[in-house]
Amino acid sequence: MPRHEFQPGKLVAGLFLTATGVVYAGDAVGLWDIPWFAVIPLVLGGLCLAGATAVLARAIRGRGGAEEGQR
Repeated sequence: MPRHEFQPGKLVAGLFLTATGVVYAGDAVGLWDIPWFAVIPLVLGGLCLAGATAVLARAIRGRGGAEEGQR
């Protein structure tokens, strides 16, 4: 099975979207009361942080990182 390249931007985005789901699941169960618009800063903040993480990872790896792994 071929190994996939680690992409930290997707990891950060997934963590924030999972956290958003946990917050709304807790609201649905009745553990706490979350306003409907709380999803906006969670998702947008997570996507912005994921984009910054992806750019930083790309800068650290350099331009040839993706091409070197595809032999």
